[in-house]
Amino acid sequence: MTIKERYRGVLEAFAQSIPEPQTELHYESPYQLLVAVILSAQCTDKRINMVTPALFERFPTSAELAKATFEEVHPYVKSVTYPNAKSRSLIKMANILEDEFNGEMPRDIDNLMKLPGVGRKTANVILAVLWGDAAMPVDTHVFRVSNRIGLTRDSKTPLATEKTLCRHIPAELLPKAHHWLILHGRYVCKARKPDCQECVIAPFCKSFGHL
Repeated sequence: MTIKERYRGVLEAFAQSIPEPQTELHYESPYQLLVAVILSAQCTDKRINMVTPALFERFPTSAELAKATFEEVHPYVKSVTYPNAKSRSLIKMANILEDEFNGEMPRDIDNLMKLPGVGRKTANVILAVLWGDAAMPVDTHVFRVSNRIGLTRDSKTPLATEKTLCRHIPAELLPKAHHWLILHGRYVCKARKPDCQECVIAPFCKSFGHL
C-alpha cells in the first residue's frame, strides 16, 4: 500500500463514520474556547467541561479575567493539571488579549502564540476550530495515532508530524482530520490497548494485526 493510498483510505473511512466531527470542549465564544484549550493541556476534556461553567460565569469575558487576581482564579481551576501555572497564564493571557488585541482573538498563529499559555498546538486548535482554517494541531493522540497507523514514519516531534500531515491531507480537510485523529486516539486507538476489532480504518493501518 502506498502512502497516498493509506491517506485516501483513512480519510474516506473517517468521513463516512464521523461526517461532522466536533471538539468535545464546551464553549460559547472565542475567549471561552481559548481558556478551555489552555486548561486542557495534559488534562481531559471531561474534566475541563466540569470546571469551565463556573469559571465562565465568574469571568465571562477576557476583560473581566484581566482584572482578576491569582487568588480569585485558582479556586475555579484547582482540580485541573498544573493549576498554579494555568491560573497565572489565564490572567496574563487576558491582559495581553485586552491590551494588545482589544479583546479580539488574533487570527494568525504568530499573534496567537504571543498569548501566555498558547503554544503551537493551542494556536492551531483556535485556527482550526473557530474558523476552519487549514491547521493541524498535534496533541499526544494525533502524534501517537499518526505514527501507529502509518500516516507518519518514525516522526520524532509534533512539528514534524504536523508538517507531514499538512503535506498529505487536503487543506479543506485538515480541521476535520484533526478531530478524527483525536477522537480515534481517545476512544479506539488507545495507547495501551487499541480496540482494533472496532476500528474503521483497520484495512489501512500498518500496525493492524501486530498490536
